[in-house]
Amino acid sequence: MKLLRYGPKCQEKPGLLDHEGKIRDLSDVVSDVAGDVLTDAGLARVRAVDPASLPLVQGEPRIGPCVGNIGKFVCIGLNYVDHAAESNLPVPTEPIVFNKWTSAVCGPNDGVEIPRGSKKTDWEVELGVVIGKPCKYVDEADALAYVAGYCVINDLSEREWQIERGGTWDKGKGCDTFGPIGPWLVTRDEVADPQALDLWLEVDGHRYQNGNTRTMVFSVAKLVSYLSQCMSLQPGDVISTGTPPGVGMGVKPSPMYLKAGQTIRLGIEGLGEQRQTAYAAG
Repeated sequence: MKLLRYGPKCQEKPGLLDHEGKIRDLSDVVSDVAGDVLTDAGLARVRAVDPASLPLVQGEPRIGPCVGNIGKFVCIGLNYVDHAAESNLPVPTEPIVFNKWTSAVCGPNDGVEIPRGSKKTDWEVELGVVIGKPCKYVDEADALAYVAGYCVINDLSEREWQIERGGTWDKGKGCDTFGPIGPWLVTRDEVADPQALDLWLEVDGHRYQNGNTRTMVFSVAKLVSYLSQCMSLQPGDVISTGTPPGVGMGVKPSPMYLKAGQTIRLGIEGLGEQRQTAYAAG
């Protein structure tokens, strides 16, 4: 299934994308795409409904973040061998973990705000993993059973705040609008292998990122297991799993960063596409 949330900001309704690519309203079935709805039992309840019996959503509504009421937004740094190389940093021996604040979460096609004074706002296409049931001290062999599904994430970053302003990545990763999620949550049964997905990103039509999740240093299963050793994960928590090479910071001979008015387009095989326009903070 492809689950989504649509409508005005903070007023999103739950929806399902049918086999014809049309949005069906799930409001009479579930209250939101969040929490217990993302458990195996919750998803089974949605799966039992005939999409044709659901109201058809008219027009082209705004698409919101595909998960509501996110508790934790956990991110992984330098998780692609070739991205570590372009960053002139060693390949990690353990996952590098940081957080985005939930105030960074926005819809997949909402505008991206360049913070006041920023000259180093950067892009990063990433595979998002949405947790589907309480997860603590989970073995790697069992970890994927705790995943509700997958989505596209743009892990936007302000590199000066991330790298040059005191040594903690979180500051440069959690700015408002720096976490577009969606367009939809694709349930795990529709993703045969999360380690075999092409992902890409363009700015103003120029392709900067081309990668595949097979070059991850730490697999999705490893990440879920690892994180569960140092924190409990709950339904609706989101993990952003790292980016392939081609970020603006790594452009040669000179880094290239986002400017107001530029358009970012990105996607992952089978998980949909995002499109954002950058604008300057007021």
